[in-house]
Amino acid sequence: MSEYRLFSTLEPDQMNRLTKAAMGQVPADMVIINGSVVNVYTKERMESCNVSICGDRIARVGPKVEHTIGPDTVVIDAVGKTVIPGLIDGHTHLAWLFSATEFLKSAMKGGTTTIITETLEPLPVAGVAGVIDFLDSFRDQPIKILATAPPMVSISRAARRIAAKDLETLLDRDDILGLGETYWQAVIQEPDLYLPLFHQTLSAGKLLEGHSAGASFDKLSAYAAAGISSCHEPIKPEEVIDRLRMGIYVMVREGSIRRDLADIAMIKDAGLDLRRLILSTDGVSPKDLIEKGYMEYVLQKAIDCGFDPIEAIQMATLNVAEHFHLDHLIGGIAPGRCADLLILPDIHTITPVTVISKGRVIAQGGKIKVQPRAHTYAPESMKTIRLARNMIADDFVIRVNNPVSTVKVRVIKMVSDLVTQEFHEDMPVIGGNILSDPIRDIVKVAAVDRTLHPGKAFTGLIQGFGLKSGAMACSAAWDSTAIIVVGAADTDMALAVNRIRTLQGGAVVCDNGRVLAELALPIFGLMSLSPIQTLADATSELTVAAVDLGIPFQDPVLSLITLTGAAIPFLRICEEGLVNLKDGRRVDLIVEQIDHGEY
Repeated sequence: MSEYRLFSTLEPDQMNRLTKAAMGQVPADMVIINGSVVNVYTKERMESCNVSICGDRIARVGPKVEHTIGPDTVVIDAVGKTVIPGLIDGHTHLAWLFSATEFLKSAMKGGTTTIITETLEPLPVAGVAGVIDFLDSFRDQPIKILATAPPMVSISRAARRIAAKDLETLLDRDDILGLGETYWQAVIQEPDLYLPLFHQTLSAGKLLEGHSAGASFDKLSAYAAAGISSCHEPIKPEEVIDRLRMGIYVMVREGSIRRDLADIAMIKDAGLDLRRLILSTDGVSPKDLIEKGYMEYVLQKAIDCGFDPIEAIQMATLNVAEHFHLDHLIGGIAPGRCADLLILPDIHTITPVTVISKGRVIAQGGKIKVQPRAHTYAPESMKTIRLARNMIADDFVIRVNNPVSTVKVRVIKMVSDLVTQEFHEDMPVIGGNILSDPIRDIVKVAAVDRTLHPGKAFTGLIQGFGLKSGAMACSAAWDSTAIIVVGAADTDMALAVNRIRTLQGGAVVCDNGRVLAELALPIFGLMSLSPIQTLADATSELTVAAVDLGIPFQDPVLSLITLTGAAIPFLRICEEGLVNLKDGRRVDLIVEQIDHGEY
């Protein structure tokens, strides 16, 4: 049994003090007076309202607060201002680029007081011990960070599916709220693999988080019938409505991967009950966090898109809490709830004057007052690049065993910065090998296992990545243990992977035998210990270097690391080969040998 409990039940003496503070028999620790308090339970604004706080809980909300104020009570006058619950991000990915310490320095000041993150990224490269190390980095922080257990849907058989005993270990923790996003394709295609995990999770009294992008109505119905409770993938109002009608909580995504809020916002005019609509980020980049902010930006955009301000606030507070069965603790301003509150200039301006979390002022005027705790990661979490040797150019050669001069091959075709399709192209065989052809925008792409079967690799071809020369690699390939590398030159592909080996994780752009830009990611090969501004600068330098080599995408690193992902259509790559997500089957690189003769 896990000894860690995030939400400990109040001891009788704590309950006694809280109830006495509510009646004014003992003084409150903090009192907010004269505010316009947003009541998310009744969808009203309570004017000239007061909030009394005792420890990390709210003791009283209402008028006549003088009897709860003692000589040592901290009194905050919120006259002319609006008080709302602390913001909650119901779906994000914190195992990417930032450490928790550095992320919180920016996230806290905007008013986010609870975060629910996925944990799928550390599992394949560091095991359940790595996931626990990741979770431990969230302990004793100024705000609450909770998580979901990783189901580990992957196109790589080596990285696929969390072991039942590991899932049991995680589900026993009260900071694990359920099973994280499970892509619907995998559930439909391999029910015997994933439905036992669903049963195990539901039996533990926890939730199943969904990922239903592209599911037809019948398949969405089947997915919901298995117990899925939420989805953050709808991008159109009609997709939102389908899911709401099935009782699924819909998390409207507004983050660095996708921005769907503006398109979905017209649902406000459909006359529907929006209490199962939630705002979330699905992850933010360092640049966006610095320039836009975190959940305060998302909530502000929802209001600017025309949502009723209190409904929008519900979507970032109570709705999230109710979905995760935490509304008795967070999501609203009421007696017994956690003392997580924001004081705003007005209900339309989500720029907190004061942020209170766990009964403490953690940010004031856009500056943090309480520093996040630094976490020391286990040595094993810092050594996940386990390649036994440096790669050489010959490791990326695509050989054709039969004496032919031309072959028809499957090519991963980039049809957007994230979506791929399968195309067939004729490629010449020169000296028994298939070479990159930058003139036709066809270069090599390889996945190199860095952890489970170090050095196992597969090299294929990709079109539309725009690379004219050089190579780009990253150790944070989605849903896998792979280093993913795209290159026009085999020597540069080897150089990029080897530099990642030296860095023990990272992203690298190189050309003509020289590293042009790099970012070290030594924590699980996914995250950095660097300050957020350093990360923003480094990712900008990587983007500039990649664009200079011809890559057209706004976020080249993201476009690269999604090539192994099991969720975004259609043709993907792993260390075992190519996989078509339409049916989940592996397919050969060579489709047909065109002719025989000299080669």
